[in-house]
Amino acid sequence: MMSILLLIMPRTTPSLLPRLQRELSGLGLRLRQARLRRAYAAETIAQRAGITRKTLGRVEQGDPAVSIGIYARVLQALGLDADLALLAKDDELGRRLQDMALKQPRRAPRKKAGSP
Repeated sequence: MMSILLLIMPRTTPSLLPRLQRELSGLGLRLRQARLRRAYAAETIAQRAGITRKTLGRVEQGDPAVSIGIYARVLQALGLDADLALLAKDDELGRRLQDMALKQPRRAPRKKAGSP
């Protein structure tokens, strides 16, 4: 009975902060511009990425419901997959938090007897 309810319930996507939605929209626009600069038809990139033309349209609009794997496949089809390594490359906040958690010694270690 539970599986029947799951099929009936609509799929919801958690909302994004407006700033993140603008970032995704900007990414979609940059992907579209990259495709157009290369003079590729949308159908060609969709085929190379193994997705439908409609899904490519959603990527180019920055749809947050599209998986990151699909974005990665579109980047690959455009020859921009090396850019994926730039995501979350510099975790400045994480490094600061890690540094704060390091225990600082209260004093310098004692010298052993007979050491110069």
